[in-house]
Amino acid sequence: MRKYLFGTGLLTAITGGITLLRALREDAPFTWRTALGWLSWGISLTLAIGAILDIRRAGRGELVARDSPVHGKEKKYLVRRIQR
Repeated sequence: MRKYLFGTGLLTAITGGITLLRALREDAPFTWRTALGWLSWGISLTLAIGAILDIRRAGRGELVARDSPVHGKEKKYLVRRIQR
């Protein structure tokens, strides 16, 4: 569980969300740039969660989609899990 919660992608998405929330408190008007920031944050969070799910699937010996950065490394994650 620790390797998922402290992954760099997830930490980056969380800190980006905190920054966007702080900007909302400062009475700044909601502009198209703010909307793009929130959209970008949502995409980043989704990609981080998707990577976590792919690593978990690979660790269980399941197939991972070809477009995943984990694809081709499934055996490595499975061996790590078996060793534990």
